Amino acid sequence: MDTVERGDTVKIHYTGRLENGMVFDCTTSRSPLIFIIGEGELIPGFEEAVMGMKTGESKKVKVPADKAYGPYHEDLAMVVGHDQLPEDFEPQVGERLEMPHEMGYPIVYTVTKVSDSTVTLDANHILAGKDLIFEIQLVEIL
Repeated sequence: MDTVERGDTVKIHYTGRLENGMVFDCTTSRSPLIFIIGEGELIPGFEEAVMGMKTGESKKVKVPADKAYGPYHEDLAMVVGHDQLPEDFEPQVGERLEMPHEMGYPIVYTVTKVSDSTVTLDANHILAGKDLIFEIQLVEIL
């Protein structure tokens, strides 16, 4: 029976959870995920977990934050006045907003707090700083 190696294209189902049990993503109700091992398409810890699996095998793994979306960086969050936001933008917690960086490229922020006078915007990935638990099933090596 073949095992997954670097360069293989694989088809998997997975459920991703936070340590408190909250599911943040799951493929079981949709098509399996297809990707190439070692191409960097997914977080490093996830690809490492799939390496060596056999078709039909399932496993549960914990991926630490440093092998997932990295640490949470306080300096990527900022508080701005409502007047610093686009005129047609009505901020709500969880909403995403793309704004230009001073260097010219766009940054996507998530609204994390709204008050009468200010809005807190966070450019960290929503899963930054979190250890992740994955239940992975290798459907097929293509």
